[in-house]
Amino acid sequence: MAVVSIVAAGAHEGIGDTLSLGEVTVTAIKQNADMRTQATALTVINRQEAERNQVVSVKTAADLVPNLFIPDYGSRMTSTVYVRGIGTRIDQPAVGLSIDNVPVMTKENYDFDLMDIARFEMLRGPQNTLYGRNTLGGVMNIYTLSPLNYQGTRALVEGATHGTWRAGASHYMLLKDDLGLSLSAQYGSTRGEFTNQYNGKRCDWERMFAARAKLEWRNQNGWYVSNVASVTTSRQGGYPYEWVETGKIAYNDTCFYRRTSVTDGLTVLKSLDGFTLSSITSYQYLDDNMTLDQDFTVQDYFTLTQARREHAVTQDFVARSHERSEGYNWLVGASGFFRRYKMNAPVTFYDYGISQFIEKHVNDAIPEYPIVWDTRSFELGSQFTSPSWGVALYHESTYHWGQWTLQAGLRLDYEHARLNYRSVTHTGYSTIVAATGALFSHEDIDIDEHGTLNKDFFDLLPNVSLTWHPWTGKNHTVFLAVSRGSKAGGFNTQMFSDVLQQRLMGMMGIGLQYDVDKMVGYKPEKAWNYELGGHFECWQSRVQSDLGVFFMDCRDRQLTVFPPGNVTGRMMTNAGRTHSWGAEFAMTVTPIELMHLSISYGFTHATFKEYNDGKVDHSGKRVPYAPMHTLFAEASHGIKLGGDMNKLITLAANVRATGDIYWDEANTLRQPFYALLGASITWKQQHYSLQLWGKNLTDTGYKTFYFVSIQHPFLQRGHGRQLGATLRLNF
Repeated sequence: MAVVSIVAAGAHEGIGDTLSLGEVTVTAIKQNADMRTQATALTVINRQEAERNQVVSVKTAADLVPNLFIPDYGSRMTSTVYVRGIGTRIDQPAVGLSIDNVPVMTKENYDFDLMDIARFEMLRGPQNTLYGRNTLGGVMNIYTLSPLNYQGTRALVEGATHGTWRAGASHYMLLKDDLGLSLSAQYGSTRGEFTNQYNGKRCDWERMFAARAKLEWRNQNGWYVSNVASVTTSRQGGYPYEWVETGKIAYNDTCFYRRTSVTDGLTVLKSLDGFTLSSITSYQYLDDNMTLDQDFTVQDYFTLTQARREHAVTQDFVARSHERSEGYNWLVGASGFFRRYKMNAPVTFYDYGISQFIEKHVNDAIPEYPIVWDTRSFELGSQFTSPSWGVALYHESTYHWGQWTLQAGLRLDYEHARLNYRSVTHTGYSTIVAATGALFSHEDIDIDEHGTLNKDFFDLLPNVSLTWHPWTGKNHTVFLAVSRGSKAGGFNTQMFSDVLQQRLMGMMGIGLQYDVDKMVGYKPEKAWNYELGGHFECWQSRVQSDLGVFFMDCRDRQLTVFPPGNVTGRMMTNAGRTHSWGAEFAMTVTPIELMHLSISYGFTHATFKEYNDGKVDHSGKRVPYAPMHTLFAEASHGIKLGGDMNKLITLAANVRATGDIYWDEANTLRQPFYALLGASITWKQQHYSLQLWGKNLTDTGYKTFYFVSIQHPFLQRGHGRQLGATLRLNF
């Protein structure tokens, strides 16, 4: 189901366009209130639909959006987003995210649970002109309940299989007639579903906490001010990767992910004669640590730690004319950001790793003089400091005449990225005379390299669209749109341990000499998107449908690859050119009161137009990790008890389907198309509701992730059958 039920725009109240959705009001800063009149492929999920389908995060919302795929694997650090064949496993995201108009800067902070989601929007296709960096595939906007429009106390208690539970509460109140405050907090944990056979413990356990405060002020003189502060913490095991050769999850070293994030966002809007001025300011802090057994076996190969602290500040100024149904409308903006992180990312080699990766290769090359390492463990240390900043100017003009609307925009974007690095190792080895066993020599290895890398990116990001409203007085929109999008470039910090490893091997006469700048840096990914679509309504808006076709020509495609040489990591590189074409369809039907039927389907055919990895030409092959089909369908029906709308029983069933997904560039491995069945029954009274629900009721087996590490293939299985109950209180 692409849940696209969207209510017509509310009246202009002097603070810019707003969209009224029952008990919530969403303030639109960069877009019109009635988005179904716009030249944009979109999906909207309202609060009722989110609660019915247990939507609490972007990962749980993704199933409801055609051609959007966010696989659930690894840990909450892993927020890989694929849309229309665009996406990568590491580094920069392909889709942007904002919460109450505040952009989330770091992909590692995308995955968190959020209480009281009032509205989830997914705008597909490049949105760079208005929303800036990393919106090549689109942008996800989440809005939470407003204390100005809703007052009361809400509470939630939820329990499910695998020892999963969650509890939270929120309170909404008016401090004055025009000043509202909301406070919310939640805590949850899970025992986990997957067991590490090496120690018999669940490896995907989690404990999470989140708190949020929202202060809103709106007066009759055209002022609107909102400040949202939040803190989230997550402690996880994560990484239930199964070795294909054994069919088991079994590794001997510790794996975990820990994250603490703090965000404060301030939105100020002033309505003036003929236009509004808006300012969106945010501060974001992230402190996380990923430590894992990088070989994911019971052997002592090596471990990786990536501990980071990041500070970021964003600022966006927007001036926008009041919406006119005829004539000229305009929007201009200026934005900027600054972010800085420090990272410590050591790779520690242990006995088996030293034996297989170093001693064996040296001794095979020079058997007459084998080497023996001084210690059975040593560290390849990497420390980074990376400040980056960017500024942009953007403009969009819109002209309405009769049934037609012409829109054109342009963004001038500049970004500077810098990486200060230091790579350190202190170790040594002895060389032995094979014939006699006598000591030939001893060498100390003392490497301490440091340097600075700089990259500058400048881009022009235009869009143009033509919209036709074919029947006056009818809510039908047909559009043709062309836009250019970009996904930021950057640095492969994971590669420094491999660069250091090759330097170490080179001191012994083997190994490769890496060019640090070429191996570590990568360019932005860019694409032109061509789209024809429409939004349609009939039967007094009981039937709403969306239909669209698209074509994306992507150049300098960012791909995650394994570098040459006997190394342990992976790198992002600009490896080629891809073409993506496809179609999207969504429909919701409300045939009678309290009955809801919906279906959404997305098709994407993404292939390499040009890509040669130095060994094989993959031109014509499918792009890995991007599904060809996505499907969601739902039917729900409410039954009034005693004719009272405050006493309902709602029955609902849904199916979520995805596939095929190819796991490698050669297209030799794939996850076939699979479908997951879900259902729920909800008993609702005036002040509470009890929902019994189930996911993957048929316990269908499927894979969410596949990768290769040190020539060993690994995969992660998807979640099996899950049953749960959710109690909601509302006073």
